[in-house]
Amino acid sequence: MKVALVTGASSGIGEATALALHEAGYTVYAAARRTQRMEGLAQRGIRVLAMDVTEDGSMVAGVERVIAEAGRVDLLVNNAGYGSYGAFEDVPLAEGRYQFEVNVFGLARLVQLVVPHMRAAGSGRIVNVSSVGGRIYEPLGGWYHSTKFAVEGLSDSLRLELKPFGIDVVVIQPGAIKTEWGGIAVENLRKTSGQGAYRDQVKALAALFSQTERGSEPRVIADVIVTAARARRPRTRYAAGFGARPILFARRVLPDRAFDALFLGAMRRFA
Repeated sequence: MKVALVTGASSGIGEATALALHEAGYTVYAAARRTQRMEGLAQRGIRVLAMDVTEDGSMVAGVERVIAEAGRVDLLVNNAGYGSYGAFEDVPLAEGRYQFEVNVFGLARLVQLVVPHMRAAGSGRIVNVSSVGGRIYEPLGGWYHSTKFAVEGLSDSLRLELKPFGIDVVVIQPGAIKTEWGGIAVENLRKTSGQGAYRDQVKALAALFSQTERGSEPRVIADVIVTAARARRPRTRYAAGFGARPILFARRVLPDRAFDALFLGAMRRFA
């Protein structure tokens, strides 16, 4: 039975992924800071881990426990992350650094911790949950998009680096999904820049984000992650969820100025 470690598993995509992998026959370790929110997973037979991806000791202890109990890690799903929004001049650098700690450096450290075990086994798969935000951009989201662009570049380099050892690296690019992410992003946005020079942009972007209520259920992404985990030769990227493919197609074919106009036009509809 293959062993999977899923981060950010207390809600949303992570929770749905832990359940989907469990149903697919994996021994699943679900990791998150808020273990009390994973009681439902534990009742289903999923093993719950307390893990903070900004604390090295927490990640080391978590991986050590998986190895001690299961003897291997076949699949790492790096899903933990959040969106911190606000005008670039308003966001404190400490918040920008924390955004990178959660979305990039926590991911990177877990890769460092599991790769030796995968390499020893001669196989393994790392699935990094990025976003369409790793390919596109928007005003007031500079820090968030910077982290997701970093995840994309890191994943591409890792894919080549780890290929000789039988380890695959896959990127997942969700579109709009019905999770806590949008609410957290809007809360940060309004708190940081809602009353200043950027208030009109904040109002428009917050209204645009409200459309995530029309987004896909987290299970849509979880099922894609299971597909990527089980594929004999997985694709390097999987885009899924509401709006993901159309917006990535638009970004691919449109020049920068045309994409700028497309996005700003969408915001003006909500201004």
